[in-house]
Amino acid sequence: MDDSVDETGERIARRIRLEREARGWSLAYLATRSGVAKASISKIERGEMSPTAVLLVKLSAAFDLTLAGLLLRAEGNGGRVSRAGDQPLWTDPETGYVRRQIFVRPDHPVEVVRVEMPAGKSVTLPASSYARIRQAVWVLDGEMIITEGGERFELKAGDCLGFGSPADTTFANESGTACTYAVVLARS
Repeated sequence: MDDSVDETGERIARRIRLEREARGWSLAYLATRSGVAKASISKIERGEMSPTAVLLVKLSAAFDLTLAGLLLRAEGNGGRVSRAGDQPLWTDPETGYVRRQIFVRPDHPVEVVRVEMPAGKSVTLPASSYARIRQAVWVLDGEMIITEGGERFELKAGDCLGFGSPADTTFANESGTACTYAVVLARS
């Protein structure tokens, strides 16, 4: 893992600490609630470790937020127009996938995210990350294998998958080229 974080990583680290402190939670309580090790949370909050996508999803869910909701709070924006140059980018230090927050607002039920998954990489997100949301994934370029609760879906450019009940879900790019996909989700 990287022992330094970029500017976005620093904002995320501050936001996680602020969310925890605003609730009056100890590190131990957040660790229990999220399933993330107390030492990892402490390193993230101090900016000594960049959190992976899986860790961010677990922490977001512990705060009853979507990942986009946590990132929105970290970025501190959310106007009606989302300019390309202002859309926050975040790179998962473990897989190298790049997540662009296309649109999210606290007063709007829909969020749009664009993800670039490198060739041969995958990420598994826990069922808790899908609590209180409905989502669809639309493959824009390349190929993606999504395994949701044991059911495997092979998607190619133009294909779209609507998610079912919350389940552990793996996003895998088993091909030799990068895959780009959009995630559209609505809070329920």
